[in-house]
Amino acid sequence: MAADAGNGRFFTVDPLTSASFGGRISLAETSTLDSAVCALESSPALLVQALYDAGGLLYLSGLNEISTEPGLLTRLSHLFGPEVEDYEQTLTERSKIHPECPQILQITNMPPSCQMPPVPPDPPLTAAGGLPVKFPHRRGWHTDQSFRRPPPDISLFYAVIPSPPGQGQTLYADAAGAYDALPADLKATVEALEGIHAIPGIGRAEYAVKAGETPKPLLPHQWPQRQPVVRTHPVTGRRSLYLCEAGQMDWIDGPFVGMEPGPEGDGAKLLYELMMHITQPKFTYVHEWSQGDLLIWDNRNLLHCATWYDAQNHQRLMWRTTTRGNPGELYSGEGRSWLPEDDARPMTGL
Repeated sequence: MAADAGNGRFFTVDPLTSASFGGRISLAETSTLDSAVCALESSPALLVQALYDAGGLLYLSGLNEISTEPGLLTRLSHLFGPEVEDYEQTLTERSKIHPECPQILQITNMPPSCQMPPVPPDPPLTAAGGLPVKFPHRRGWHTDQSFRRPPPDISLFYAVIPSPPGQGQTLYADAAGAYDALPADLKATVEALEGIHAIPGIGRAEYAVKAGETPKPLLPHQWPQRQPVVRTHPVTGRRSLYLCEAGQMDWIDGPFVGMEPGPEGDGAKLLYELMMHITQPKFTYVHEWSQGDLLIWDNRNLLHCATWYDAQNHQRLMWRTTTRGNPGELYSGEGRSWLPEDDARPMTGL
């Protein structure tokens, strides 16, 4: 990774020291963040290329101005794709949408949204005393909105009020590096395989099927969607494993097309094997959040995972945007599976 990315005029980038992928961006000195964003907008391809060169993950710190000027986040988001999702148009609950910028999803335990974090893993630490990252000890690994066709490209995640140190970390896994390291026989197994991805909270996740829950009736824009298990990046050409684990796959008809379905089927065994491979510590990065941090990642070749924080005693407010526009040739000419009809209504889990 070049240390003088952007020719040094707009930013420099250095490798993340605690991971085999990812880059830390240092913006050139300007009077305001607005000036820095204007400079990036004048040559938008530079930051995008830095993302690809870094394996799909960029980290910027000290961007505190975004918390009072949320439009800066949407402007940065537009550098990475022609479209930034407007959550008002996709039936997202109003309480989760930023009141001034409908392109910003608010992820917080604060009213009126009151979203709770995932439960901590059991046991809370590894045998060596570290933070668990490997599935199934660590649950919740996914890629954003994989239950849509075409799925999104890039996500941006910003810390307005982070959780306390040592809590609420976000974990990332390099699914391209994991694919490269697959044994030849497993590569052959997954080559033409499709996964069935489902919206969380509709009764089709592993835990729901095991508990005997009745799946919810779905409108067309909520139906599970097939995605290739091996996905080729439309820009870099690298192949990666495009998967989620238990909560975002369809465990009634899947998790894989053409394999024995359900939690006890052959498909479940394969998914567990693949997820355990992808989430090995050598393929992961753990981000400890500070106020003003911004992480940018490529959903086409990275997985990520939220972690527990003490939501009873600490407030946390994070902003997320999602861009789309280049899912790859596989999706060429497709309509958007996830656009609701005029009379559709929001549902829990979206």
